[in-house]
Amino acid sequence: MNLKQEIKLITENPLTGEDKNSLMTVRFRNILTWTVYPGVMSIGLMIYYVLKSHGINVFFSSYIATIIAGVCLITFFELVLPYQKEWLPSSSEVGTDFLFMMLVQVLLPQLISISFVSWLLGFVKNSNWNINDFWPHNYPIWIQILIMILSGDFLRYWLHRAAHTWPLLWRFHAVHHSVHKLYWLNLGRFHPLDRTLQLFCDSFPFILLSISKEVLALYLLIYSIKGFFQHCNIDVKLGWFNYIISGPELHRWHHSTNIHESNNNYGNHIIIWDILFGTYFLPKGKKVSELGLLNRNYPMSFLKQIQAPFIKGIDTAQL
Repeated sequence: MNLKQEIKLITENPLTGEDKNSLMTVRFRNILTWTVYPGVMSIGLMIYYVLKSHGINVFFSSYIATIIAGVCLITFFELVLPYQKEWLPSSSEVGTDFLFMMLVQVLLPQLISISFVSWLLGFVKNSNWNINDFWPHNYPIWIQILIMILSGDFLRYWLHRAAHTWPLLWRFHAVHHSVHKLYWLNLGRFHPLDRTLQLFCDSFPFILLSISKEVLALYLLIYSIKGFFQHCNIDVKLGWFNYIISGPELHRWHHSTNIHESNNNYGNHIIIWDILFGTYFLPKGKKVSELGLLNRNYPMSFLKQIQAPFIKGIDTAQL
């Protein structure tokens, strides 16, 4: 219900107590749809800066802010302000997605950092390559984060687009597109090989450039909360920010079973590269219908999805 409808309802019909309560509920919901995204992001940043100002380690501050704002608040709003009630996950789906989140999103980057990235940093140091000079370390933190978002998203855009057009890459990326509903936790449902390629675009280059801990911690906080929102089952409206941010209204179309709809909106943080390269898609007044792969019987358990990319045709066949 928009403002004109509310005015018409009030002027043409006497409101009972029940009507007034219903109207207030609708009005409050409308306000929430526009404010929940900036509100939760602001709360996360506020928590981070408060903890940091009290001498807490920046990475621990970022982690706590992500848990409170990104996990707790987004979960709360998925329950009270769902975009689709049918997208509320079952306990088995939550269990599988939690396993993906812990192993692929949390543990895997740590293992790669300890092994490959540590070795590569040592190699660069021993080779006397001053790659640190390629990064504007003296710029303000927010300018550095903006550069990270623009450059990292440019690399991720082309990797993501390739994952939808090159059959071999798609077989691994199909794991992420296998879900039939979207909610924040299944953001983490990626095949480990697919996730490793992403890390080489959006995280490891900046580590090699020796970006400061403060910049990296703040970037990871924004990266996490933004990612949770991108997959969230919350009735969010971003308005003209949909021409800047790769938010949930855009990303839902990217998960459509219709390839003409899903082969769009590749942006990770921002949608600018999609606009520039012709893959922006947000039809007015429509909702995405069916999500997932053509094969509605694609395996959904953790172990079977790790094996699935090695079974030719499973991503498209009607088994």
